[in-house]
Amino acid sequence: MDEHLEISDVAQHKALGHPLRHRLLLALGRQPATISQLARTLEQRKGNIAHHLDVLHTAELVEIAETRTVRGGTEHYYRRAARKMTLGPDATPLMLRAVADELARSDELGGRLRTVRLTAEQARAVTRTLEELLDGLDDADEDADEDADEDAEPYGLLATVWKPRPAGTY
Repeated sequence: MDEHLEISDVAQHKALGHPLRHRLLLALGRQPATISQLARTLEQRKGNIAHHLDVLHTAELVEIAETRTVRGGTEHYYRRAARKMTLGPDATPLMLRAVADELARSDELGGRLRTVRLTAEQARAVTRTLEELLDGLDDADEDADEDADEDAEPYGLLATVWKPRPAGTY
């Protein structure tokens, strides 16, 4: 698995054109999973999951992590192609819809939304700070302390800075 993937290819952007594919990428960021496991987690039909995984696999956004033979059949475990993926602005609205779906299913919510007046340089500085914070976080299972990961659970983080459109320009 690559450390970082910059989404820039037209086929990759096209593959990200469906909110379920973003949800699949979020789910596969936690751990590799089979079609059946993803179908249960995301409450979708296996055929639907298989189709969308195929699109993501063709666009090289997911890969097969492991293959096993189970009861005479082949079972694939899929994982994201990169630990971190950077999406361009065209993919942001779909990504946010996928995050909203995850938030709606979450048992634990925390966060804040705030509008604040900043200069362009201040906005860039805040963005850099958020990126450094997120880039500096390691999964609990990657920490040196072996006991730390016993209670570790996946949490989603969303950090963004945006400039709202002026009123009347929608």
